[in-house]
Amino acid sequence: MPNALEQLLLPAECLLCHNLLDFAVSDHLVCDVCRYRWRPVVRPWCERCGQPGPHFGPCRLCREWPAPFLQARSAVWLDEGARQAAHTLKYGGLPRIADDLAAAIARLLAPPEPGAVLVPIPLGARRLRERGYNQSEHLARALGARWRLPVRADLVVRRRETTTQTALTPEARLANVAGAFEMRNAEVGTRNDRRQACSAFRVPSSAFVLVDDVFTTGATLAEAARALTRAGAVRITAVTFGRAAIPDFT
Repeated sequence: MPNALEQLLLPAECLLCHNLLDFAVSDHLVCDVCRYRWRPVVRPWCERCGQPGPHFGPCRLCREWPAPFLQARSAVWLDEGARQAAHTLKYGGLPRIADDLAAAIARLLAPPEPGAVLVPIPLGARRLRERGYNQSEHLARALGARWRLPVRADLVVRRRETTTQTALTPEARLANVAGAFEMRNAEVGTRNDRRQACSAFRVPSSAFVLVDDVFTTGATLAEAARALTRAGAVRITAVTFGRAAIPDFT
């Protein structure tokens, strides 16, 4: 937090509305008013993936998910200020805004079960070099501090680069990330993938919580869940800050 002299000379302001922040919260980037304007994602929804309903019959968005991938939830709709905040985390070079996003997630979503392990969605090496950080890892670590849960950023890695998902159709998103992730054993360097069902790596029995900044169709989360499933995970959930408004595919 800035000291009193810094606050006097360079008063902190909200990144979104540009109003001055009180000294007590001057380490934040988003003021309380703007955070409470973010629109929560609420029922009715698919109980598994959170796709808005009502639903009649199986949800097309999550029916192909691996069986251990039990649930995905998002805190707020990705509109207005929430979109700007998520964009700042991902592209704006301000990873500490993850604390503000994590505060919204912790306020609106139930915490995972005790002992769960938070697993951020990894970036490819090229994007990591370009951005200098993984936004999902910063979000996971901010959540881990609030929920008092461990973060394992070394469990899942990208085995190949993928194109940006932004302009892709749901079907193209699935194809784009197919086989993009695998498990890594940080201790001995072995990996779990389709050709290698067994390795020296032992997946913890704890529940895994995938963490990402935005949910659109869930293709990326589902593919990361498949990597965990191949390695033996039996309980996987996911949380994201924002949920993009997409057509109802049910």
